[in-house]
Amino acid sequence: MRTFSQRLLVAVLALAWAHTASAQTADEVIEKSIAAMGGRAAHEKIKTRVTTGELSIGTPAGDITGSVEMYASVPNKQRTVIKADLSAFGAGQLLIDQRFDGTTGYAMDSMQGNREITGSQLDNMKAQSFPHPFLNYKASGMAVKLGAKEKVGDREAYLLTFEPTSGFPIKTYIDAETYMPIRTLIKADVPQMGQVEQMVEPTDWRVVDGVKVPFKMRLTNAMQSISMTFSKVEHNVTIDDKMFVKP
Repeated sequence: MRTFSQRLLVAVLALAWAHTASAQTADEVIEKSIAAMGGRAAHEKIKTRVTTGELSIGTPAGDITGSVEMYASVPNKQRTVIKADLSAFGAGQLLIDQRFDGTTGYAMDSMQGNREITGSQLDNMKAQSFPHPFLNYKASGMAVKLGAKEKVGDREAYLLTFEPTSGFPIKTYIDAETYMPIRTLIKADVPQMGQVEQMVEPTDWRVVDGVKVPFKMRLTNAMQSISMTFSKVEHNVTIDDKMFVKP
C-alpha cells in the first residue's frame, strides 16, 4: 500500500496541467487554446477555485472509491485532499493532504507519514500556475516547442512540449480542431519506484463563470488508473492562505 500512496501522490501532482492547428507557432496554438477555454479576460477574473467530487482508483485487488477536494489560488497555490476507505484491503482510512504555497510543498499521508515534497515532484508544482499554466508560462522562464500533429484516440492533436527551468518536460496535446487540451503527460522521480509518467485526460468541459473547466479527469500510469468526477466547481470564494502551508 506504500507504493499505492506514492502513485496517488504523483497523480495529484499532475492535475493542474490538465485543466489545460495548420502550420503555426506554439504561441499561436496556446492563444487559440486559451480562447477556446474562455479567453484571457475571463481567466484573469478567476482568483480562487474550490473543486469537490468523487474518485475511483483501479487496483489489482479491486476498485477503491473516495472523495477529492481541490483548492487553488493565484498565482500558484494549491491543495488537494483525498480520502478513501481501505478497510476492505486491511489498510484502514487513507488521507492524503498535499499542499503547495507557491514555493514549498508538503504532504500529509496516513500511509507513508508526513513529508516534504522535493525533487522533480516539487519542480512540477513550481511549473504550474493558476488559473491555467498557459496564461503566463513565459514569466517563469519556461520554453515551449510545437510538434507535428499526432493522433490521440480518434482526434488529431498538436503536441506542445513545455520545458521548465528545472525538472522534466511537460507534454500537452491540443485538439487540432477545437483547440481544447485533451491529454497531458508529466514525469516525476518517485522514491522506491523510480521515474513515473502520469497521463491526464480531461473531459466533460463545462462553462463556470465564463471559463471552461473539466468535470471529469482520468489519470493513468503503468500501475494504476484513477477516475475523478467533480460535482461542484466554485470560483472567487474566500480561501485562507494558511490552507496552503505546512501545518
